[in-house]
Amino acid sequence: MKNRIAILVAVLLLAVVPFMNVGAQDQTIVDIAVGNPDLSTLVGFASSAGLAETLAGEGPFTVYAPSNEAFAALPTILTEYLTANPEALARVLSYHIVSGEVPAEGGKVATVEGSELTVADGLVDDAAVVGDAIEASNGVIHVIDTVLLPPAVLPEVTPAIVTGDIAIDGSSTVGPVTVSLADSFKNDGYSGNITVGVSGTGGGFKAFCEETRIDIAGASRAIKVAKDPATPDETEKCVANGLNPVEFRVGTDGIAIVTSSANTFATDLTTAEVKALFSTATNWSDVRADFPAEPILRYVPGTSSGTFDYFVEVIGGSNAEEREAFKAAFLAAGNLNQSEDDNVIVQGVESSEYAVGFFGYAYYEENAEALHSIALDGVTPNFESVEGGTYKLSRPLFLYSAPSIIQAKPQVADFINYYLTNVPNVISEVGYFPAADATLNRARWWLLAAIG
Repeated sequence: MKNRIAILVAVLLLAVVPFMNVGAQDQTIVDIAVGNPDLSTLVGFASSAGLAETLAGEGPFTVYAPSNEAFAALPTILTEYLTANPEALARVLSYHIVSGEVPAEGGKVATVEGSELTVADGLVDDAAVVGDAIEASNGVIHVIDTVLLPPAVLPEVTPAIVTGDIAIDGSSTVGPVTVSLADSFKNDGYSGNITVGVSGTGGGFKAFCEETRIDIAGASRAIKVAKDPATPDETEKCVANGLNPVEFRVGTDGIAIVTSSANTFATDLTTAEVKALFSTATNWSDVRADFPAEPILRYVPGTSSGTFDYFVEVIGGSNAEEREAFKAAFLAAGNLNQSEDDNVIVQGVESSEYAVGFFGYAYYEENAEALHSIALDGVTPNFESVEGGTYKLSRPLFLYSAPSIIQAKPQVADFINYYLTNVPNVISEVGYFPAADATLNRARWWLLAAIG
């Protein structure tokens, strides 16, 4: 693919370079883009999609031009899909073009593709404008840091005609959303067998990447990428078994740090205090001097849980060495009770005013009458703080599958399609927060690419 882009860029350069000595006011958008080395990928794609000639026309046009770095950030599967599907490529690129000038105050603007962009305060949808506007003879270029994607058009799914079984395992946090949508899929007519396990994020990746016994893994953290070449990571284990993992972001969760409703003293802790609470402190008074001198009873997820991993990542420190030290102290702490079953954690925390634990916000919501949530650095976990990202322990929720599975098992493609289509209507009822529209739209494009 890179060779193809390079050839296209070279051809376009040969066509345009003879005219590059003219004044900037006489250069079209294409002339300027070809002369900007940071836009070479866009130039190649525009030529491939047949848009270079359009952008050399009279205009005026407003072009939101993704940088080479923005294109490089796309999953390889999507880049390959767009390269192999000129109509889809033309649609994506046309979504970056507005026929006419965009008002200085921004707002909703129609694109050449036919959908609308939202322009406001240096943002275009969820992409940031980089640097100053570049004036051309037939319009203006704004360089952006993210490739924009128009609304994905997924094929319609009719559950009643879907056949074949589906196996899912993984995060206990994602589990309730998946169970809800699996039940809905069945209620809408699906007659196959769909199993949903909750062995934890790490357990799900093991079942998916190493044991290859499931079709979809639920995860409350991203799949691990190797930092030590001597230690194969989850992604490498997938690839070794012929699976190219594809990530589908489906929502957002907050991790609630909780105590029994009988606990009236621990209401708002700093990150440093929480770090001590789950590691070096023995009594509550070790966390804060005016707390009771009573032993801390800890009820937490197991080490294969994405909830545990994310908690360590956020609370443990700013670098890997600090986080590893915190994890070691955490696992060596007294009165530590670990379980992959969040209900067991709830029961343990309820049992004593000196108990503390953490798990997904949805489980706190279900048990709010018996539990108190602790504010972290002055921010209480709730819908607004988690969705807005002001609560420190907010985290993304994912599904993972692979193109080889999706293409070999149409029922898996159909269920992921159904999931991505219906999850906005379900996830809030379960107690989590919808992913942003642009984020969910990207997941739908990843599915289109995986289907091929």
